[in-house]
Amino acid sequence: MAVILNILPVIVTVVLLAKLLTIGRRPKNLPPGPPTIPILGNLHLMPTRDAHLQFEKWAREYGPVYSLILGTKVMIVLSSDKAVKELLDKKSNMYSHRQEMYLGQTLCSGDLRILMMGYTPRWRMCRKMVHTLLNISAAKSYVPYQMLENKQMLFDILNTPERAMYHVRRYTNSLTTTMVFGWRSETYDDPKMMQLFDGFGEFAELNQTGAAGLMDFFPIIRYLPDFLLPARVKAKELHKKEKALYLGHWLKAKQDTLNGTITRCFSEDLVEAQKTEGFDDDQAAYISGTLLEAGSDTTSSTLYAFIQAMVLYPEVQKRAQEIIDRVIGDKRLPTMDDEQDLQYIRQIMKEALRWMPTTIMGAVPHAVTKDDYYDGYLIPANAGVVNNVWAIHMDPARHPEPRKFNPDRYENDFQSLGDAAANPDYTKRDQFTFGAGRRICPGIHVAERSLFLGISRILWAFDIKPYVDAQGNTILPDQEKLTQGFVCQPEEFKCTITPRSEARKQIVINEWQQAQDECIDPVTKQWKVNPLGPARSRKA
Repeated sequence: MAVILNILPVIVTVVLLAKLLTIGRRPKNLPPGPPTIPILGNLHLMPTRDAHLQFEKWAREYGPVYSLILGTKVMIVLSSDKAVKELLDKKSNMYSHRQEMYLGQTLCSGDLRILMMGYTPRWRMCRKMVHTLLNISAAKSYVPYQMLENKQMLFDILNTPERAMYHVRRYTNSLTTTMVFGWRSETYDDPKMMQLFDGFGEFAELNQTGAAGLMDFFPIIRYLPDFLLPARVKAKELHKKEKALYLGHWLKAKQDTLNGTITRCFSEDLVEAQKTEGFDDDQAAYISGTLLEAGSDTTSSTLYAFIQAMVLYPEVQKRAQEIIDRVIGDKRLPTMDDEQDLQYIRQIMKEALRWMPTTIMGAVPHAVTKDDYYDGYLIPANAGVVNNVWAIHMDPARHPEPRKFNPDRYENDFQSLGDAAANPDYTKRDQFTFGAGRRICPGIHVAERSLFLGISRILWAFDIKPYVDAQGNTILPDQEKLTQGFVCQPEEFKCTITPRSEARKQIVINEWQQAQDECIDPVTKQWKVNPLGPARSRKA
């Protein structure tokens, strides 16, 4: 007995060490992937910048479905249209969950952010409400909002073209605040708008750090004190500021709704849903707030990418302007009624989404709820599943010369973005920027109209050319330099934007002046009379 007691600690130590050394190994039945090392798995190989390039490289090396072992967790990476269709779309009941994201969801978001919420009854309730705001019939009703904000964007670009990126951001943000909360953003310099963009930038950056990954992949680290985990302290501070912003927006909209003074918007319906579903103001604030951040950032990023493409591919711009001139002429701006006659503009829109995808790696990974098999490989329960958008878009077999901006790829594609995403033939899907399955971006219909109006009207009104410095040197942007984070866009660049003619310049000025006279209160800068009809009073 004494001998047994003496060797027992040795046995326990050996067993624990053996168990520890299994962490980081790739089980034989998982999809292939890069070589692992004990404990870390593939964590040491994860890039700190431009992860999309490494994920694309691994796809070419290990195939359209490969695996990464990240500490204690498994990540499956889908890098083909076929795999995305067969798993995320066709098996969406299994592939719509999320892995636990301690820093992003628990600390930064108080477990309230829909984007990172697991596939739970609460998520399904939130998603159902969001669908009422953004379904295709609702999207059509918001066109008057889009038309107004678009006219201001054109006017702002005309006056300060060097701030085009900020004018595009104001356009998409103001549209979103109107749809969600019932008020518009008159200027990009509005402190609350700047806080939104800066805050989401901080959120994305923080969640890309090594500390975020370590706390997710090695949960034991969470027991360390705050002074050893500065990322955790920063996450809590960020949540406090973000929650205050979103709660302030929501409570104002809620009170305006109860008073019957709100401009028609999503918050009206959210007030009613709160009564029946019983969720608190914090959850309502994050339902509406995360809609605001999603609608403000992704569409503006695509429009900014489009402007860069016009700088780098002048032949595309010239052809588009010739078509617009033939269809529209020089006496009026394009409208949504012109969409069917401007197929080449739609091709440019789709190519911008493909060439510079904003959700470059599918934003946030899906997770599978139970064991599944694909091509003979195990996809284990609780594994994260990445929609590797960049690799799919840059697959030369799918898109020859993928880094060339070529709208002719979509010459015979007359599908809406939503119809293409739902097409049962995965080879007929146009692009994957909006995600897949039940996690597909619900704003796809609104975004399509905002992008068409933005692209067609910018091309109608302006010439976009490279920047020329004081020494006469032409400065071209680098199309490979992208911002980092969940949502990316080209790094800020200089270009020259000028009105195509004096007559078109005057039309831009007149259209905005008329819109202000007819629609906007001169003091509040908000809608005088809402085009969607009067608010519904809830006081009774």
